[in-house]
Amino acid sequence: MGRANVWLKRTFIVVISLIAIISLLLLGFSLFSHGHLHQQEEAEREIAVIHVMYVIAAVIILLTIFGAVGVWKEIRWALIVYAVGMILSSLLMLVLNIQGLASQSQVRQDVKKQYLNLLPLVNATEFLDDIQTELECCGLESYRDWKFNIPNSCLCTDKSTNPCVAAPRNSSLFNSQMGDEPIMIYEKGCLPYFIEIIMSLIRIVLGVTLGVMLLWVSTISLWLSWL
Repeated sequence: MGRANVWLKRTFIVVISLIAIISLLLLGFSLFSHGHLHQQEEAEREIAVIHVMYVIAAVIILLTIFGAVGVWKEIRWALIVYAVGMILSSLLMLVLNIQGLASQSQVRQDVKKQYLNLLPLVNATEFLDDIQTELECCGLESYRDWKFNIPNSCLCTDKSTNPCVAAPRNSSLFNSQMGDEPIMIYEKGCLPYFIEIIMSLIRIVLGVTLGVMLLWVSTISLWLSWL
C-alpha cells in the first residue's frame, strides 16, 4: 500500500472515530439498561436483547481499533481485518434489522402472552409493584386485574400525569380509611406501557445497528481507494 493521502486518512479516522463513539454510547446504554432490568425475573426477553447489544458494541469497538491502527500506521493486514470484519458484520446487521422489523408484531404478542400468565395478580411479584409506581399504571390491562386487593402502588399522586379513577368501594384500599372520600387509582393497565418500552428498546438497537452499518459501508470506498 502506498502512502495514503493525508485528507483521505483524516476522513477515515473521523469516520472510524464516529463509529467508535456510537459503539461506546451503545455499550453505556446496554450497561444502564442491564442494571435497570437485572432484578426483574420476568424480563428475560429484554435481558436477551441487552446481551445482543453487548456483543454488537464489543465487535464494533474491536474492529474500530484494528481500523484505526491500520490507517494510522498504514498496516495493510490490520485494514484487511477491519474490512473483512466490517463486511461480515454489515451483512449480519442487515439480516438482524430485517428480522427485527419483521418480528415486531410477534414480539408484542409474545410479551403480552408472557405477562398475562401472571394472572391472577395475587401471585404477582414485586416487579409489577415497582412498574406500577414508575409507569403510573395499575394491573396488566386495568386495575380490575387486582380484583379487590388493589396495592398501594396503584394510588395516584399529586404529580400523576396518567388518568385516574375512583377505586371500588369494596377494595382493600378502604380497609384503613375513615370517611367517604374517594381513593384515586390509575385507570390504565401497565402492559401497553411496558410493551412500548420493549419495542422502543428494540427500535433503538435496530436504528443504531443500521446507522453503524451505513457508516461502515462508507468506509469501504475509502479503504478501496487505498488499494
